[in-house]
Amino acid sequence: MSLKEKKLLEKNKYCLTIEVDKETFNEAVTKVYKKQAKRITIPGFRRGKAPRAIIEKMYGKGVFYEDAVNEVLPDAYEEAAKASELKIVGRPEFDIESVDENGVVITANVYVKPEVKIEGYKGIEAKKTPVVVEDSEVDAEIDRVRERNARITDVEGRAAALGDIANIDFDGYTDGKRFDGGKAEGHELTLGSHEFIEGFEDQIVGHEIGDEFDVNVTFPEEYHAKELAGKPAVFKVKLNSLKLKELPAADDELATMASEFDTLAEYKADIKAKITERKEAAADREIEGQLIDALVDKIDADIPECMFDEEVENLVRDMDNNLRMQGLDLQSYLKYTGMDMEAVRADMRPRAVNQVKTRLALEEIAKLEGITATEEDVSEELEKISKAYGIEVDRVKTMVPEDGIEDDVKVRKAIELVKAEAKITEEAPKAEGAKKAPAKKAPAKKTAAKAKAEPKEDAKEEAKAPAKKPAAKKSTAKATEEKADDADAKPAAKKAPAKKPAAKKPAAKKEEK
Repeated sequence: MSLKEKKLLEKNKYCLTIEVDKETFNEAVTKVYKKQAKRITIPGFRRGKAPRAIIEKMYGKGVFYEDAVNEVLPDAYEEAAKASELKIVGRPEFDIESVDENGVVITANVYVKPEVKIEGYKGIEAKKTPVVVEDSEVDAEIDRVRERNARITDVEGRAAALGDIANIDFDGYTDGKRFDGGKAEGHELTLGSHEFIEGFEDQIVGHEIGDEFDVNVTFPEEYHAKELAGKPAVFKVKLNSLKLKELPAADDELATMASEFDTLAEYKADIKAKITERKEAAADREIEGQLIDALVDKIDADIPECMFDEEVENLVRDMDNNLRMQGLDLQSYLKYTGMDMEAVRADMRPRAVNQVKTRLALEEIAKLEGITATEEDVSEELEKISKAYGIEVDRVKTMVPEDGIEDDVKVRKAIELVKAEAKITEEAPKAEGAKKAPAKKAPAKKTAAKAKAEPKEDAKEEAKAPAKKPAAKKSTAKATEEKADDADAKPAAKKAPAKKPAAKKPAAKKEEK
């Protein structure tokens, strides 16, 4: 097998002519014959026992050629690609020029990584959001800890009050008739939570355990069940029991119970430090995003479309993996959202373009600055991948090419260099009253059946590939995930088509606004 010719077709596109010699090809034909002969029936021979010559005489000399070409093509292409010394990107497009008992000649049209120019990557201006942690944020975290450590006690000897957890049976009627979803037994409702229609919970307050009474309400005009919207209703209610959630005091005892600290002051200080750390990390990511946007604007390169297409597919795979981690899959997501794969790929494409340009820019900066990856850097990266995927380091080494890890290390060092050379100014803290935007109204509540089918909004967002990353290349962690798919990724003998561009709660409950 050999690279017969390397020909430039156009900018960043080459044609490789690959030759497979007679001996190698005939070995592949023999291998295919041995696999397929057992499925071939020839009159006069037992199934699977017909000689190769007889089969070829009956079905033609080239009966095994196509599969034989597919057998030799992966190794032949890999050898030719290496011999070409080209930095090939994307998948090749193959054509069989000739095939007979003397061997095979195949052409592969390939795209190569473009020449990149970038200037002005030092001294980029960026603004840092000031990190401020308010006492109210620490108190909110303390309150969440108190909620997690709350004690539920039975209420006896008094009437229902706001804050109680009421266990009730109810049966709803409109126009004197029961309606679907308006009946439940043993339902627990926190009085004052506004979980049910306005006025429902207030009418339970003051009743004793065992009381049976009517609750009169009117469904909201925008209620999801149109047949109930705006209609008056009466619920026959029985109060079964009352419970009270008792929150522990915010004191030293809480600190001892919920942390390794002896005093509430120490615990609060630790909470504040952790919130500060999270906000500092977020501010750092925001700065990195600004620098990456600037680098993307500064890059000068004629980038083949196949690089964007390939990155879109990487993002789609990331999305599918994220959905599976949440108990969904891509097909279910498409069904629930009413989207198709072309729409998903189109949505992913701007992010893919940004990530490819970012990667190329940082690789060029690493080259210009002479950035290298030491053995220690590579070892640290292998350890990270090992911990992230729960597999042994030695196995990671067999699954991920070392040069790919080195490239990722160089890219990371390049963004660190850009960040170190950037001119970062801190914005003035915002006034206390201007810090938070007005809260958005929650969307109208869906019916119970629909709510089960509809994926959560945060799940939808998490399903999408993460925001800008400097390392868009699929050489390290991605390779670990996709190693099992290598067989499918092998080139086929037939010409490859061009890749397409990326693309039941009770009805008594209140309608949330």
